[in-house]
Amino acid sequence: MKIAVLGTGSVGQALAGRLLELGHDVVVGTRDPEATRSRSESFVAWHDAHRDASLATFAEAAAAAELVVNATSGPGALPALESAGADHLAGKVVIDISNPLDFSAGFPPTLFVKDTDSLAEQIQRTFPQARVVKTLNTLTAALMVNPGDLGADSSVFVSGNDDAAKATVTELLQSFGHTDVIDLGDITTARGPEMLLPVWLRLMGALGTPTFNFKIVR
Repeated sequence: MKIAVLGTGSVGQALAGRLLELGHDVVVGTRDPEATRSRSESFVAWHDAHRDASLATFAEAAAAAELVVNATSGPGALPALESAGADHLAGKVVIDISNPLDFSAGFPPTLFVKDTDSLAEQIQRTFPQARVVKTLNTLTAALMVNPGDLGADSSVFVSGNDDAAKATVTELLQSFGHTDVIDLGDITTARGPEMLLPVWLRLMGALGTPTFNFKIVR
């Protein structure tokens, strides 16, 4: 597929790199490509090792893509997608990996939306013609794309209003190596995985590593 990955941080790099390995045509979206090339040493080093990925504006990346991955920060999600453009997202599967983390009071962060709403729902409301699927927000970037590194099966979740979109995302997750993909239901169910982040952060502190995941035993 032609896939746009919006975001040049560690999550975007991990997703784009793995998608390239799997043979997809990947464009990485950023607000200002020239600024990214000149100021982001991390991305430049990654791009030097992944020359098959092109770098473009959010709008250019989304326009050319069949599927869009939102790999931005939570506060940056809506602005990035607005820059991508509603017309460029209409009818497309939009995978939302972001988390509504608010670091304004330091660490650990709080959630700037929870309980009665979710960031994924806000994205779906803002872009009603997009086919938003929430997934992969409950584990660290390396395990998003290579879950086998844990050495044991674990669980990931999908939430969205469009069953065909969730099927497409589930197939992509399985290509990464995920063996237990749980369909939680419509986009309102994204509240659950987003609210797992306070637990995830405490676990990271207690375990001294982000290399873990949840396993739903049933």
